[in-house]
Amino acid sequence: MREPNSVTIVGASLAGHATAKALRRLGFRGAITMIGDENARPYDRPPLSKEYLAGACTEEELALEVKDEALDAQWLLGVRAVALDVAAMPDVPTHTVRLADGRSVTSDAVVIATGSKARRMPGAVSGVHTVRTLADAAALRSELAPDVRVAVIGAGFIGAEIASTISALGISVTMIEAAATPLAGPLGPEMGSVVAGLHARHGVRLLTGVPVAGLLGDDRVTGVLLDDGRKIPADVVVAGIGAVPAVDWLEGSGVELTPPEIGGGVVCDSVGATSARGIYAVGDCAAWFDDATGRHHRIEHWTDSRDRPAVLVAGMLGQPISAALRAPYFWSDQYGVTIQFAGRRHGDEDLTVEAGSPATDDLLVVYRRAGEPVAVLGMNQPKLFARWRKELSRPRGRRSAELQPLGTSSATP
Repeated sequence: MREPNSVTIVGASLAGHATAKALRRLGFRGAITMIGDENARPYDRPPLSKEYLAGACTEEELALEVKDEALDAQWLLGVRAVALDVAAMPDVPTHTVRLADGRSVTSDAVVIATGSKARRMPGAVSGVHTVRTLADAAALRSELAPDVRVAVIGAGFIGAEIASTISALGISVTMIEAAATPLAGPLGPEMGSVVAGLHARHGVRLLTGVPVAGLLGDDRVTGVLLDDGRKIPADVVVAGIGAVPAVDWLEGSGVELTPPEIGGGVVCDSVGATSARGIYAVGDCAAWFDDATGRHHRIEHWTDSRDRPAVLVAGMLGQPISAALRAPYFWSDQYGVTIQFAGRRHGDEDLTVEAGSPATDDLLVVYRRAGEPVAVLGMNQPKLFARWRKELSRPRGRRSAELQPLGTSSATP
């Protein structure tokens, strides 16, 4: 594989920035062009729904770049990529990214790191927010006041964190979730019920098992209409209803995309190479092949966007890939409780409580399939969780004897 002389990275957030850093760290000396649709330099997104929303950190503190960083990159910020022209001659791959302002960038390799964009509620009334970007979080923060009634639609990670942050500010919050429990998808219904108890103990009104039919209000939102006819008054509504990969600009490029019904995204191998030579994908928009499950899927978690670029760049430069990635991992901070999860949950696992209790918010739960540990959930159990996460990365049959079942009770909240 010929090392490229120039690389264009479309997407200037965590995955794109980590890709540029990995290129320089692994000795790439060619030209790097960074394209981002926001005007801001790379910044960290997890604090947007927590510290930044609460006013506990500044924009400067979100910055991903460090003082002595030497990326030597050309930055094109505040401009959106609208098309990708893949090289017509595979033996001489020069690809062109076309921009919304009429400019274009040509390079030997392109890394697609455009991430995902928040799903929005239908309608154009004011007072309805999503939190995906710095501008989104700033707009929501400007509307928060003690006498404001807030409705959060969706009890996934973003919705739950926003509800936790706003509740801590002394503001009334109602959280609405169509599923039976919060976080039922990633954690399962049993542990979702535990998270529901966490919200209840901190005064958040939680309505589950009922979809939203629409928003109330003409020019300004006044509430949320539920599918069962109930009307929930609200001065501010936050939609935490998921995200879709930002890949619409790739239509017609020839780069293979997965069908929307299975998550969308750019199809790539376990390293990050797509169906087109010299084109790669990383981060939220990448549907990479997971050797452990034998299928393509997207992972929308911070750790994957931080770590996977090093694997991609090593493959791009024809260098050895030093180590396999760990099992998928994510965390969430809610009401002062750090929730951590690692592994691959399918839904047919047996759950056991290995330490702690739901009542004290210090739980450690192991998910087992056919007796084999496949995932672990920790709530304020950082040391035990770290041990289990490390063990899950070992091949089957090579896990420590002391981390086998402890004979504790089933994880029924």
